[in-house]
Amino acid sequence: MSLPQIPSYRLPGENDLPANRADWRPDPARAVLLIHDMQRYFTAAFAGAEPLAGAAATMAGLRKVCADQGIPVIFTRQPGGQSRADRGLLLDMWGWGPPADESAIAFHEDLIPGEGDTVLEKRRYSAFVDSPLADLLQGRDQLIVTGIYAHIGVVATACDAFMRGVQPFVVADATADFSRADHLGALGYVAKRCGMVLSAAQLRTALS
Repeated sequence: MSLPQIPSYRLPGENDLPANRADWRPDPARAVLLIHDMQRYFTAAFAGAEPLAGAAATMAGLRKVCADQGIPVIFTRQPGGQSRADRGLLLDMWGWGPPADESAIAFHEDLIPGEGDTVLEKRRYSAFVDSPLADLLQGRDQLIVTGIYAHIGVVATACDAFMRGVQPFVVADATADFSRADHLGALGYVAKRCGMVLSAAQLRTALS
């Protein structure tokens, strides 16, 4: 009931992207960037440099692009030392989660929230559940989703956004997962069922 040790793997490239059913275009006036759960407790599961280093660097670059274009940036994090009531059924799947330790709940060193960024506490896979995320969008109806883990919280948040009328865009090389198979499976599900999958380069081009 704990996180696995994640072996190194190559991040998806543009040749690995699934075909999207939707044909939405990211719009700086409508979009919000979400950086999902990039805390040391979760990033410590990665055994090697990749895919974490590449994904984190890509997220950091997208954060700058979005900030420069006036796109709001929201970081999610799980609090440490949660109670049994806080954890709910997650306790049965993953144990107690992050400990009450500042070093564990701190963000990855390349992704420290800055002035103007919003930090959102969450306790479930989807960042919308039992949180004010829907209100924080402030009428914007596109959500650019990055972070970890792709087949768990990233997919859950993207699917939840879709069901709320918010267009989700999952950035393939700005997410990471337990394995390349899990990562590609998550991207395939999003592209077929609830959102669009883009590379960071494709997203930057669309936003410009």
